[in-house]
Formats: sequence, structure tokens, C-alpha cells
Amino acid sequence: MKIVYLGYRVSKIPMPVSTSDIPILIRTLRQRLGLSQRKLGEKLGVVFQTVNNWENGRTKPTRMAMMLIKQELEQMGEEGTDLLEQYFGE
Repeated sequence: MKIVYLGYRVSKIPMPVSTSDIPILIRTLRQRLGLSQRKLGEKLGVVFQTVNNWENGRTKPTRMAMMLIKQELEQMGEEGTDLLEQYFGE
């Protein structure tokens, strides 16, 4: 598992406006990256079941997971811009 320190506190990472939108965010991110739930979980340091639970709205990501999701979107460049704007207001 790779942990990346980004220089800011996890508590400062915004959560999406509506937790009901999280499944859409996770599924869209995963599909744009061309990853299975298992592979996305590996990238984010969680197990398959965690990603599956997020996508099905059973649980929501922690602030740390949201920070890593945001980082993935930023690394996607233009392809992730709309999701950053929609879910993180950037």
C-alpha cells in the first residue's frame, strides 16, 4: 500500500455535497480509470468490499479516502475536471 502525504490536514478535505451522490462519483471515477472495484481499492488502500459498499451506497468513504479520490481526479487532468467541479467545487 502506498501512502502519500499531501501536506494538508485530512479534516480539511471536503466531502461531496450529498452523500447520495457518492456511489455515482465512485463508479464514474472507476470507469474512467478503466479499473475493477478490486483494482480501485488497491489504488486507494482499501479492499474490494469497501469499494463495492461505496458504489452501492451502503457506506461512504472516510475523509482520507475522499482525499485520495480527489487526488486521483486531479491526476486525471482534463478528464477529471468535471467531477472535481461537481463533487468538490473546484
